[in-house]
Amino acid sequence: MIEEKAQAVQVLEVKLHDQIVGHLYGFEKGRNLFRFANSFLENDARPTLSLVVHPRFPNAQKVLEKPWVTHHRLPPFFSNLLPEGVLRELLAKGLKAHMDNEFRLLAALGQDLPGALVVKPLQPEDVPESLIPALGQVEALAPTPAGVQNKFSLAGVQVKFSMKAKDGRYLVTQSDELGDWIVKTPSTQHQDVPLNEFTAMSLARIVGVEIPDIRLIHVDKLDNLPPLRLPDESYAYAIKRFDRAETNRIHTEDFAQVFVKYPHEKYGAANYEQVGQVLYTYTGDGLKNVQQFARRLLVNILLGNGDAHLKNWSLIYEDQFTPMLSPAYDIVTTCVYIEGEAEFALNLAKIKSWQQVSLAHFQSWSQKVGVPWPAIRLHLEDTIDRARTLWPQALKGLPMNPGHQKVLIDHWSHLHKDFQIL
Repeated sequence: MIEEKAQAVQVLEVKLHDQIVGHLYGFEKGRNLFRFANSFLENDARPTLSLVVHPRFPNAQKVLEKPWVTHHRLPPFFSNLLPEGVLRELLAKGLKAHMDNEFRLLAALGQDLPGALVVKPLQPEDVPESLIPALGQVEALAPTPAGVQNKFSLAGVQVKFSMKAKDGRYLVTQSDELGDWIVKTPSTQHQDVPLNEFTAMSLARIVGVEIPDIRLIHVDKLDNLPPLRLPDESYAYAIKRFDRAETNRIHTEDFAQVFVKYPHEKYGAANYEQVGQVLYTYTGDGLKNVQQFARRLLVNILLGNGDAHLKNWSLIYEDQFTPMLSPAYDIVTTCVYIEGEAEFALNLAKIKSWQQVSLAHFQSWSQKVGVPWPAIRLHLEDTIDRARTLWPQALKGLPMNPGHQKVLIDHWSHLHKDFQIL
């Protein structure tokens, strides 16, 4: 009788607020499996990993009890923690790994992930014996050496880094040190993106959008960057990490994770009604969160931001249990870079066109979300009143490229009369 050969498997321990959530297994032929730990399942006071396993969410118990199994890619919750684009290329090159080897990427980045999750590779002798029988004939392997110095994990396609501010300088974090700022370097594709985002976020704050602290930083103050061919621009853009509080981690998840979608599905897998329904039904202060969401939707129209996809909206769990809408991030006037762009990233009341959207469309949106229209209309009217009163003068004192300012001002005049800024 031929004895069946044991499958080689590497094991990652997944922790949230120092509690073991479960273990992620990477098999040699590309199968990945995540299983919740019994200690986590039996803990009635466990922190919330994701809204899909929150006690109030439909089918949460089934999601907790059933293993998450995928091939090659990690389950969407974990896949969305990883960088995209240039960042992924830099990381894979440093690891000498394939860009699609998500298990390997997560193992390397596990100490400074978005939110409060910590992922640690286990040595074979540290894998609990109780975990092995459920996996079949397996042999635990030692983790592959990381082989990369600059460890950072920020989802998105822009070149951005988790950095630590110290003595007026910003350093890409190493080892177990937590970054407290996200720093975006100048773009090699588009002009003056840091100035654009700083301006757009500043204008958003003026009309009541909740944002973290933001800064423009001279590129000479950035240390320990990987080799990049940066354009001849002076400033990077920095935003305070709202998932960090000194040495503490605050848990977050984006809406691609909430809807169990992969990053490449961030544009077409849901609409703004569905996001609003989640906020109104399942968050700690549903009305407040959906009112802020409506305000931000209007601001995205006013600022010509066509990139407010699922990964640019997040939940935050400040008390470890209760989901709330996180502060805003990644608000950019994208219409200055993409000729003819005039649409939302997702549908709102069955349309995407900024120039067509009116108060009537927002009323239809609020009805589908289930929130009383007067409670939404009040916030929309406040937003547009502040924008009309304050933005034209404020824009003159902000650092946006003058050519981009002209495009933005022209954009205001082409919106529906409900939202024009003249």
